[in-house]
Amino acid sequence: MLTSTTPEDLAATGQSGAYRCWAMAYPLHETSPILLGSHEATSPRLALRWLRERARNVTDQLDMAYAQPGHYWLRDEREHERALAYLTTGTAYQLTLHDENTRYALVAYPPGATP
Repeated sequence: MLTSTTPEDLAATGQSGAYRCWAMAYPLHETSPILLGSHEATSPRLALRWLRERARNVTDQLDMAYAQPGHYWLRDEREHERALAYLTTGTAYQLTLHDENTRYALVAYPPGATP
């Protein structure tokens, strides 16, 4: 039997149909991370789009040597397809970038996954 689930039905059962995305900075000598942004996307493709925007923002702030992995990831269509496959099948995806003082984590969780 095919049934339709509305966002209200998901909210009533405590489930969200949103892909939860966030970007955090973890400074080397700090005890608390810094939230750089968060977003709820309605599809894996929109979650990946948000991750790409955040990766671009973070990469633009890094010195060239530290920005190289971010630039490479932004152009890596094969890796983007892998990220979409992960999110579509219910697996979280994380991109980590860093410089000498800070680690940056960009994460997308599919609906129902626990962080």
